[in-house]
Amino acid sequence: MAMQRTETYSKEQDIKNTTKMREVLETLPRFCRRYFRGIEETTSARTRLGYAYDLRIFFEFLSASNPSLKDREIPSYDIEVLRSIGKEDVEEYLEYLSYYKKDGKVYTNDERGKARKLSALRSMFRYFYRSEVLDRDVTALVPLPKRHEKPIIRLDEGEVGTLLEQVDDGAKLTKRQLAFHKRTRVRDVAMLTLLLGTGIRVSECVGLDLQDINFRENGIRVHRKGGYDAIVYFGDEVREALEAYLEEREKILPKDGHENALFLSLQDRRITVRAVENLVKKYAQQVTTLKNITPHKLRSTYGTSLYRATGDIYLVADVLGHKDVNTTRRHYAAIEEDRRRSAADAVKLRNNSAP
Repeated sequence: MAMQRTETYSKEQDIKNTTKMREVLETLPRFCRRYFRGIEETTSARTRLGYAYDLRIFFEFLSASNPSLKDREIPSYDIEVLRSIGKEDVEEYLEYLSYYKKDGKVYTNDERGKARKLSALRSMFRYFYRSEVLDRDVTALVPLPKRHEKPIIRLDEGEVGTLLEQVDDGAKLTKRQLAFHKRTRVRDVAMLTLLLGTGIRVSECVGLDLQDINFRENGIRVHRKGGYDAIVYFGDEVREALEAYLEEREKILPKDGHENALFLSLQDRRITVRAVENLVKKYAQQVTTLKNITPHKLRSTYGTSLYRATGDIYLVADVLGHKDVNTTRRHYAAIEEDRRRSAADAVKLRNNSAP
């Protein structure tokens, strides 16, 4: 039953993404439909929607830059358009992404944005190449933009304690904020304790149902980014915060369709990702003004703490739900460097206590 109800929320999100996807597909060449059908089994609806948006930018670039396509509607493009694309076209597209205008608005992309859009393009070309529709994959000739890794922003131990205290007592909040704080304190403590104590994504947090909590095993069932379910375990601090919130949650009569939601808004509906982002920002600003703390930064804080405590990068990857341990390794490279540096004094060559 818990699994069925967990899927209910995720399916709702999939339906929304699928509906939006159909709208975007109407603006793309018809051959794109075959591509998206081909990757349906290995990608989530959210991922496919992101690819569709990125591919639309590519075809809009072609329409604006290629004289032979200028007078044609993008949905009328046939597969010959892809066969005519060369390495230089892809490179020019990456240059275009640095700065372009659309509907009077300016858009820019850094290395990360360019890499993501090139990855979407590569996925499509690779699919048609492997399907033997194209006889070459020119995108494979263009390297991904070199990404300059940004330092991971996280809270240190003292800041974590201060943040949770601030959520609990609301000492630095304005009078208006305190009015809401009286009604949401226990819920907010439970949510932030859960995020900091498990490292789950904010989308996984808001998607939790009451039936997803198992206090017998101190675990929660979450619907992961890749479309699969996983059990994430929590400690006593998280347990206590959740139990305190559930006592209040039992007194609330949720709106229709939100009866199973674990965390509710003041409107008695399932709380949204945006609402959690706003409350994290509200409390974190009272703790530090030098760091832009978001729910994802709380996830990084947990990952850092777990890695420092265990030194096991594979465990961190598994708990955080990273499919590729190299993703985790890139995130925590600085900590690995600290550990390697500590090895310099770990082995003693001489016994200094000897006479």
